[in-house]
Amino acid sequence: MKKLSFHQWALVFALLMLIITLVMVISGKGSNAGIFLIAFFISLSYGVKAFQATKGLSFTMWMFTAVSAAMFFPQFFVSYGDFQFKKLITPLLQIIMFGMGAQMSLNDFTGVIKMPKGVAIGVIAHYTIMPLMAFLITFVFDFPPEIAAGIILAGCVPSGLASNVMSLLANANLALAVTVGATTTIIAPFVTPFLMKVIGGQFVAINVWKMMLDIFEMMILPIIAGFIFNLFYLNKENNRSKTIQMISYFIIILLANLIFIKVHPDTGFSGYITKTETSLGIFFLLPAIVALALRSALKGDPKVIKKILSLLSMFGIAIIVTVITAAGRDSLMTVGALLLILVVVHNLTGYTLGYLVAWAFKMPEQDRRTIAFEVGMPNAGLASGLAMTIGNIATVGLAPAVYGPLMNVTGSTLASWWRTRIPGDVKTESDKK
Repeated sequence: MKKLSFHQWALVFALLMLIITLVMVISGKGSNAGIFLIAFFISLSYGVKAFQATKGLSFTMWMFTAVSAAMFFPQFFVSYGDFQFKKLITPLLQIIMFGMGAQMSLNDFTGVIKMPKGVAIGVIAHYTIMPLMAFLITFVFDFPPEIAAGIILAGCVPSGLASNVMSLLANANLALAVTVGATTTIIAPFVTPFLMKVIGGQFVAINVWKMMLDIFEMMILPIIAGFIFNLFYLNKENNRSKTIQMISYFIIILLANLIFIKVHPDTGFSGYITKTETSLGIFFLLPAIVALALRSALKGDPKVIKKILSLLSMFGIAIIVTVITAAGRDSLMTVGALLLILVVVHNLTGYTLGYLVAWAFKMPEQDRRTIAFEVGMPNAGLASGLAMTIGNIATVGLAPAVYGPLMNVTGSTLASWWRTRIPGDVKTESDKK
């Protein structure tokens, strides 16, 4: 008899925990089933690694573990003494965005020149399909205003980093995915506040300038810090290129902080100087110093840094989802089932319409898959961070919190299905060799 591996035993244990959970729910003791449901998802996170096709779902199972813990034991994830855990959301999001930037460079934007048609279609499709679908959902279904605003917010943010991973798994055009994602991110400070004002302003008050500043502080400046870290840690660029890039980043930080004066006019020029000094210290100088120190300590090994940053990002996302779910538990108990269904509908519609738009423009199969992921997978982390700044995190933040784990499940499933079906254009090229 063949001996079961650790991951296979984990699947067996997960099945046992699921059976116990279902028995407790059927017998009317579902409120006490939390510990068994949590154990089920933890076991499943190891069990899915038993098969090549499902091993990519491990992190998603950890996300469901976090959500389950927050739903059954919210008191542990709302506050500790006088400290509110929601205060961790912004710094954690900045760490995630820093990790994203540290694995990118300005070279990722060269695709705009090389693939202008694909990039334009991807960016326009993302910022039209997702916001309009969100508006349609809130128009048809009568959600409380703040929850409706959260649905629209999830549709108005740029595409997330997870879409790039799915494109890689699905044999799609990774270069196009990276460029579309980077472009939607860079223009987000201007597009997202505008869309929220026009579409979501009927549900909650939207301060366009403040949201613009929030996006710069939560996303753009941390990504720039990541660029600088990458620049000095990998040390692949010559001195001229480094100088040009550093001057560019310096100017962007100066310009971004001009928005601070618009949002806080009472601070005056002295407030601008203080704010700029802080931003330059944190997002400009510190990344370069840390990169140089780590390059010396780790011999410039990119694999170690990538692993560390990936773990920090996954840990950060899990905490953000846990905190928002715990804060919004009562609202989720009221509208949870319907919200869950509509988030899936929103997500799947993004994939479908994104693919069809690319097909209508006669793009290759690889590019169609890429556009599908770039449209259907928004940056739920940024939406969660913005939810805290524009309203009640327990309501506005619900849709983004639900979106994160679910789109990873649907995205992984779609990517796995596409992975077994090599695009015709790729097959043709391989046949020629």
